[in-house]
Amino acid sequence: MARQQVAAAAAVAAIAGAAAVLASELYSRRCRRLATRVRELEASLAAATEKAAAERRGRVRAQQSLRKALSEQELSSDEKKKLSQSPKSFPMASIGVVQSCFSTRNGTPRQPLVVPLARATVMLDPARVPAEALEGLADYSHCWILYVFHLNTDLDKMWNDPARSKLKAKVRVPRLKGGKMGVLATRSPHRPNPIGLSVAKVEAVDGHSILLSGVDLVDGTPVLDIKPYLPYSDGVKGAAIPNWLEVDGALAVESIHFSEHFISSLSDCWMHVKKQSLYASADEFQDLVKEVLSWDIRSLSQRIRPHDVTIKDVTDNGGSKIDNGCSNDEDRQSVDPSTSVVYHLHLEGIDVSYRIDQDSNIVVENAALLSSAVNQHRYSYLTWREKREQCCSGRDNAYRNRRDSLQIAKSQFRQY
Repeated sequence: MARQQVAAAAAVAAIAGAAAVLASELYSRRCRRLATRVRELEASLAAATEKAAAERRGRVRAQQSLRKALSEQELSSDEKKKLSQSPKSFPMASIGVVQSCFSTRNGTPRQPLVVPLARATVMLDPARVPAEALEGLADYSHCWILYVFHLNTDLDKMWNDPARSKLKAKVRVPRLKGGKMGVLATRSPHRPNPIGLSVAKVEAVDGHSILLSGVDLVDGTPVLDIKPYLPYSDGVKGAAIPNWLEVDGALAVESIHFSEHFISSLSDCWMHVKKQSLYASADEFQDLVKEVLSWDIRSLSQRIRPHDVTIKDVTDNGGSKIDNGCSNDEDRQSVDPSTSVVYHLHLEGIDVSYRIDQDSNIVVENAALLSSAVNQHRYSYLTWREKREQCCSGRDNAYRNRRDSLQIAKSQFRQY
C-alpha cells in the first residue's frame, strides 16, 4: 500500500513537472513572438518617421528653391548685387495690439511699473495665436512684452528707404537736463530697430486677451511677443547703473492739487466713459491722474522754455512711449492771455488739463470728454472684475500650497 502511494505521488510530481516545463515553454514562445512583433513595429515606426522626415526635408528644399528662383526672376543684376551686400532682414508680424489707458504718447510713463494703476489690455490675434498658447500665463505675476514703437515719425523712412535713414548715435536724456548719451545706453524709442521691451503685472487672462497693469504702452501699440517674467533669472542682484541714473527725484514734482472744477467736470465725463473704462470709479481714475503727474511728463524743451512752445496735437506725431526728450514732437498745449501754459493729458478718452509752476507744483484744472471716446468697443473694468478675482484667488491658493509644503518640509527636517 505504501509503495502504491509513493508511486502515485511520484507520478503526480512528474506530471506537475511536465506541466510546468510545458507552461514555461509556451510562455517563452509567446514572449519571443511578442518581442519579435515589438521589434517589427519599432522598425516600421522608424521607417515611417524617416520617410516623413525625408519628405519634410524635400518640401523645405523645394520651397527654398522656388523662392530663390522667383526672387532671381524679379530682381535685376544691380538689385542682386545690393541684396548680396545688404544685411539680413527678419520680417515679423504683430501677434496682437494694446488697448491702453494712454491715448497718446504724452503722459505715457517713461519706464514700466512706475505708475502701478496704468492698465492696458493686450488683444491677441486669434488667427496667429490660439487661446491655448496663453494657458499657464495667469499663474505668473508679471510678464515681458516685446513691441514696436509704431508711432516714431521716421519709421516709413527707416523701413522703405534705409539708405536715407540716419541713426542718431546720441540722444538727449531728461535726467541729464539736455546732456546727451549713446542711444544704446538709454531707453529712447528712436533706436536702430524700433523694438521696445517692457515688463508689466499680469492681472487676468481671458481667451485671447490679457489685462496688464503698471504699463508704459500707448494705445494701439503692436505686440511682437509675450514672455513670462522669471525672478530667479530676470532679476539681477547687485546690478550696477550709471551715476546719473541714481539721482533721486530728478523728475518728481513737488505737489499735485485737484481743483473743485476738475472734480465736478470729471464727474460729468465719467458718466460717458465708465462703461468702457478699465477703472472702477472716478475716484480711482483720479488716483491714476495723480500717479501719472507725480513725474514731470513734459519734454526737455518744455521744461527749459515752458512759455515758448508750439501748439500741436500729439495724436498726429506720437510714439509708443514718451520719447525721453529725444523726439522733435511737442505736446498739445494752449496758452492763455497771461502767458501761462495749460498742458493736456489724454487718459481713457478724457482730456485732463493742468498747470505746473516753476517750483513743480501742479494744479489739475479741468476734465473734458474727447470725441474719440465715444462708441469705443473695449474691455472694461466690469468685464475684467470677475477674471481678476479668479486670477488672484488662484495665485493665493498656489502661494498657500507652497507655504504649507515648505512648512512640512521644515518640520520633517527637524524631526530627522
